[in-house]
Amino acid sequence: MSKEITARSEDYSQWYNDLVLKGGLADYSAVRGCMVIKPHGFALWENMRDVLDKMFKDTGHQNAYFPLFIPKSFLSKEAAHVEGFAKECAVVTHYRLKNDPNGGGVVVDPDAKLEEELIVRPTSETIIWNTYKDWIQSYRDLPLLINQWANVVRWEMRTRLFLRTAEFLWQEGHTAHATAEEAIAETRQMLDIYAEFAEKYMALPVIKGVKSASERFAGAEDTYCIEALMQDGKALQAGTSHFLGQNFAKAFEVKFSNKENKQEYVWATSWGVSTRLVGALVMAHSDDQGLILPPRISPLQVVIVPIFKGDDQKKLIDDKVNEIIKELKAAGIRVKYDDSDNARPGWKFAEYEMKGVPVRIALGARDLENNVAEVARRDEKTKSSLSLDGLSGQIVQLLEDIQQNMYNKALAYRESHITPVNSWEEFEKVLDEKGGFVAAHWDGTPETEAAIKERTKATIRCIPLNNVQEAGTCILSGKPSKERVLFARAY
Repeated sequence: MSKEITARSEDYSQWYNDLVLKGGLADYSAVRGCMVIKPHGFALWENMRDVLDKMFKDTGHQNAYFPLFIPKSFLSKEAAHVEGFAKECAVVTHYRLKNDPNGGGVVVDPDAKLEEELIVRPTSETIIWNTYKDWIQSYRDLPLLINQWANVVRWEMRTRLFLRTAEFLWQEGHTAHATAEEAIAETRQMLDIYAEFAEKYMALPVIKGVKSASERFAGAEDTYCIEALMQDGKALQAGTSHFLGQNFAKAFEVKFSNKENKQEYVWATSWGVSTRLVGALVMAHSDDQGLILPPRISPLQVVIVPIFKGDDQKKLIDDKVNEIIKELKAAGIRVKYDDSDNARPGWKFAEYEMKGVPVRIALGARDLENNVAEVARRDEKTKSSLSLDGLSGQIVQLLEDIQQNMYNKALAYRESHITPVNSWEEFEKVLDEKGGFVAAHWDGTPETEAAIKERTKATIRCIPLNNVQEAGTCILSGKPSKERVLFARAY
């Protein structure tokens, strides 16, 4: 185990923080509750963003940008929405500073009070739907498929890098449709896109489901979600897609003329994922030696480290590495040659292991003589000797093997941590001793759901789509239940 990293078995929370900091993903900032995303972490987010952005555009969505500030009155127009976000809002009350006449630096100018306070966006439904009112008049203007890449602020009291910060980066899609059926289909389509991205690119198996009424997004008719399981047995909501019905259209008077020239309110969706996905990657895959990143979105897929004595050996290795890099880049591989002279090879090995680079190639003078290279894979910490002939093709296949292996490992863990229970005693025992998802009957009432959360801190993570219908009795109330739902303690 790396001396710099706390073991998962010792303190999982500290292990996570150690990896984020020492793996070069993020750092604490001078602003309470906010983080600095470092180049390695931002490159990872950029790769995730670029894949998702293409998936959105391939399904007909366009990017736009809306203001950071939202008039306070906008939040008052949708009752459930303001109730859901009121306690997390940062509020701008003044627009100017001035020098303190008493020499105390700068102070807020009391004469510069805004007529109406502005909310720093916690989410953009209100400002966007106020805009859509001017963009939508006819059925010919629908569907309107807009996505925004932005930052948002939710004033969290207890923060953790990537998982829960006062400011974070995300994308938020906001679409308008002529019928409820179209809007629901959009909601489900975006959920499928999130699930495909998580599984195909993040190597993160997820369960698609719908939230219970009390866990829905504020102002939504239905919230669909993807739920993932971390290595400590806690769940993490990795993405949400909301069917908003006509709630925001009615709040902001967004109507359209249908084909019969009758006025109707439009139907809405919103959907989003955030930089919390970076935290999910860390917790789902990494080990006590550092990060383990899936090749498809790792900022760097291959690093080559030379091992040599003297300039003559270095020149021979350089010439061969340049050939290898050309082949790897031609195959679409993100590769780096670290021939810097400021650290020994062993230090470099540990550094790239910490940062989660999927494949490391070490090449020395003797390797050249034997026409081989030492290739190490980060996921299994194994080494093998591969021929330099056709090396790029072997590396391409190795990266695919690593990607699949990471998914299979995470899936096996998830599947072994979905536990059906039939009594309250079993429920508590599994939560405390095993963790993971607990499949249990629930009577469907918010009162029982709240009581379970109060007693155990476990919440209903989702009601899986296409859930098996089976008669049973609620684990707490004993009342009839038609299906099991998935409970877990969560981030």
